[in-house]
Amino acid sequence: MEYNLEKFKSGLNKLKIDLSEQQIQQFLKYYEMLIEKNKVMNLTAITEFEDVVEKHFLDSLSLIQQIELYQELKVLDLGTGAGFPGIPLKIAFPNLNIVLMDSLNKRINFLNEVIEDLQLKNIVAVHGRAEEMARKTEYRENFDLCVSRAVANLASLSEYCLPFVTQGGSFISYKSGEIEAELSQSKKAIFVLGGKIESVKKFRLVETDAERSFVQIKKVKKTPKTYPRKAGTPSKNPIQ
Repeated sequence: MEYNLEKFKSGLNKLKIDLSEQQIQQFLKYYEMLIEKNKVMNLTAITEFEDVVEKHFLDSLSLIQQIELYQELKVLDLGTGAGFPGIPLKIAFPNLNIVLMDSLNKRINFLNEVIEDLQLKNIVAVHGRAEEMARKTEYRENFDLCVSRAVANLASLSEYCLPFVTQGGSFISYKSGEIEAELSQSKKAIFVLGGKIESVKKFRLVETDAERSFVQIKKVKKTPKTYPRKAGTPSKNPIQ
């Protein structure tokens, strides 16, 4: 199938990301697998090629504006869903060592197919809830960077994500443009969990008018053993 790659290439250019022909082909294959699987399970409401390019591919890759990605980093994509931002990050920055984590096994099965078909290395998809996985030695405080595009408030997300981050590492949350209220409501949670708000970057998503924010939280001390609390609690009852 023929795709109009103009918008994708223009967006990549604005982000100063240079992809090989093989990497472009991997993105196209990923798109095709996503649309095919979406017919039988709910992965994304966004299905038109140009929309997926804007709202999934370029949105995922815009992380390059916030953090240097051309280095070896151990990255956790928590609540990865259909693989965003983890798969686009892996295709564009093969040096990253990525764990995709999601609580729905059907999604993990799909992601394993993508990893295999795209022949991606140093990336695994694991099934589990953050509240349980963060208690396992191989995951707890073991990542340089945790990213999440999940739609939860920042206090809850911090409780899910910060326990995975090593001291000196960061949790970066993909957020919409309006973030002030959420930031002030999450300050206590971030402090209790061993984090500190390092920066908030507001930007327009390339090739769109959409307002976005990156909230970068630095892990300055270990997360107390009591966190995360048991399944469901961080969402229902965020640390206030």
